[in-house]
Amino acid sequence: MKVYINPGHDQKYDSGAVNPSSELRECDVAAGIGAKVMKYLVTAGCDCRLLQSDNLYYDSDYDDRTVPVCEDANSWGADVFVSIHCNACNGSAHGTEVECYDSDGEGGTLAQCIQNQIIGALGTVDRGVKEMPGLIVLKHTEMPAVLVETAFIDNDADAALLENKADEFARAIARGVTDYECSL
Repeated sequence: MKVYINPGHDQKYDSGAVNPSSELRECDVAAGIGAKVMKYLVTAGCDCRLLQSDNLYYDSDYDDRTVPVCEDANSWGADVFVSIHCNACNGSAHGTEVECYDSDGEGGTLAQCIQNQIIGALGTVDRGVKEMPGLIVLKHTEMPAVLVETAFIDNDADAALLENKADEFARAIARGVTDYECSL
């Protein structure tokens, strides 16, 4: 299986959400988890490609920063696309959700596999699988694609999980991908 891993945001354009207490940045968390996911999936026999970029823009904000990620995944012939992020809201929201283009499609199946593994491994609040068809990385990829909102970086308890349990998040995401592969 060819797995395209896309840690969200970047240090040049947009670091993503930031924890107001610890200054933990989404781009750094996503990069660390993404690298570990790749390591676990390669060990499991998957062919992986990783590209970090800013990719949360909706169509109205589409620009050249997103194009290379979708085009690269499509031209490489990825079987699945996994974008890794941290959520943020108001400091009190917490938990994990995985977003997909269509919850009834293959992306929805992949999303549910990853969601189940993260909830089971880390005990985060289950915010479910959510349809987000306006997200560029879900709309403009030609393979089943998900955007994993690992936990809320602006919530101190979730941020502690992101800092201290990155390996557990990575293993859970990798297991979710292999669960999906086994379901085919």
